[in-house]
Amino acid sequence: MTDLRNKTLFITGASRGIGLAIALRAARDGANIAVAAKTAEPHPKLPGTIYTAAEEIEAAGGRALPLVCDIREEAQVAEAVARTAEAFGGIDICVNNASAIALTGVRDTAMKRFDLMHQINARGAFMVSKYCIAHLEQADNPHILMLSPPLDMQEKWFAPHTAYSMAKFAMSMVVLGLAGELRASGIAVNALWPRTTIATAAVRNLLGGDEMARRSRKPEILADAAHGIFCKPAPEFTGNFLIDDTFLAGEGVKEFDHYRVDPDADLEPDFFVPEHLPAPAPLAAAPRAGGPAT
Repeated sequence: MTDLRNKTLFITGASRGIGLAIALRAARDGANIAVAAKTAEPHPKLPGTIYTAAEEIEAAGGRALPLVCDIREEAQVAEAVARTAEAFGGIDICVNNASAIALTGVRDTAMKRFDLMHQINARGAFMVSKYCIAHLEQADNPHILMLSPPLDMQEKWFAPHTAYSMAKFAMSMVVLGLAGELRASGIAVNALWPRTTIATAAVRNLLGGDEMARRSRKPEILADAAHGIFCKPAPEFTGNFLIDDTFLAGEGVKEFDHYRVDPDADLEPDFFVPEHLPAPAPLAAAPRAGGPAT
């Protein structure tokens, strides 16, 4: 399969950022996108709603179904999945993108925030996948994709922010289990994670502002990687924990500078990237003509 024409994607957290980028890449092929997210009204600090995302998707060539869906609520997830299948005749791809983050140590982590991360990241991804399975079993080339890291269980990934790391690695544990559980059904289950920070609202608002965003790659690198994954034969490509640029390099991509937000800034490595997976392209900015990079 070379494109996603007429395929139906159910994407959580698709009103902005990485989820929206994945949706727009699929929309350019003529895909159907269920925009499953909480944001129905504009947020004072965050761009986009399910309705503005739907407009962008349709402008890009896809069909969109905006759905108010809090993935902590089982009834809302069940209804959103059912409405998607009814509107588009099924579901081909499930993308678990929605996530919550708090980079705090144990003593500084409020239990309310701990619960939120586990309800959205671990329980939400588990539940969305669970409700999509029956529809994916009827699809021609079904995929579940988790935006979660490789299971590289090292102290350094946990010590600074144990609660967040637990919640993100729990998503990857769902991948490990579901890949095995669904292999006989021909449903691919994979994880995708960025090598560098990605310029999203979370990076700007929580992780370092505009300076961190400048040292990041654009969400489109994950969108292109996700598209490549969805075009793989599901029975033959499952149970993988993929890093965006490593996967794309394996697919023949040789140039990554166009994904940089600022071509003159060194890239900031993301959490959870295993040391044994070296970058296929330099993370340092290329020197300018006549002098060093700034």
